Parts: sequence; C-alpha cells; structure tokens
Amino acid sequence: MNTPNSLKIHHIISIIVRFILGAIFITAGIPKILDTASFAGVIYNYHLLPDMLINIFAIALPWLEVIIGCMLVIGFWMPGTVILYNLLMIAFIGALVFNIARGLDISCGCFSTDSGDLIDMGTIFRDIIILIASMYLIFVVFIKKITSDNIFAKK
Repeated sequence: MNTPNSLKIHHIISIIVRFILGAIFITAGIPKILDTASFAGVIYNYHLLPDMLINIFAIALPWLEVIIGCMLVIGFWMPGTVILYNLLMIAFIGALVFNIARGLDISCGCFSTDSGDLIDMGTIFRDIIILIASMYLIFVVFIKKITSDNIFAKK
C-alpha cells in the first residue's frame, strides 16, 4: 500500500535521481553540441549507421540528451521523459556491447569527443548502473504514481 511516508521517501529519492540523471545527460550532451564534427567521427567509428545518417545523428543526439536531461531536472512530462531516457540508455549499452564483442578499440564518445575515452567493460557497467537508476524512475512514475496529491494526503 502507498502510505504517505513511503510516498514521501520515494518522492525525495526520485527527485535526487532525476537531478543526477538529468545532469548526466546534460553534461554528456553539451561537449558534443560544441564539437559536432568530432562527435560525427565518434559515431562513424561505431560502424552502426549508414554514412548518410551520421551527421544527422551527430547533430540531433546531443540536443536530445540535453533536452531530456533538462526535462528530468524540471520534472516535465515524466512518463515520456523516463521512457525516452531508458530507451536511449538501452541503445547506448547495446552499441557498447556490440562494439566490444566485435573487438573494436574505439572512443566511447559518452561525455566528450576525445579519443582517450575508450570503451571497455567499465563503460558498460557504468551505463548499466545509470540504466538501473533510470528504471527506478519508471517504477516511481508508472507503478507508485507519485503525485503531490497522494504524497501529502492525510489519513
């Protein structure tokens, strides 16, 4: 049962998680926006997209990360935002696993366009932790259905 105290705890935890995950996407997206050409090179090195889509992804993906990050921080349209966040994290993890399995020694491109940030199992582990945290938000938004009405309800 959703008692007011348990809802308050979930509400506080979800705000903290939202801020952390939002900050992660914002800080990941900004360097890519500032250096789109280098980010296009990172995307190319993954060998997952046809060449004609690389520049489109290099432009759109960082903006999507920043917008979703901002939406998480302000708590805007949470059902859609948490689904988009989780889908992106699953796609990112899939791309990492696929390229590690192929033995490619490439830059992650996760938080910068520098070539020194190579993908490894630690990168996948980090992204899985982020995915688990973002799945918690799905739990809060869709299962617990936390709203201010039921958080502060008097019994």
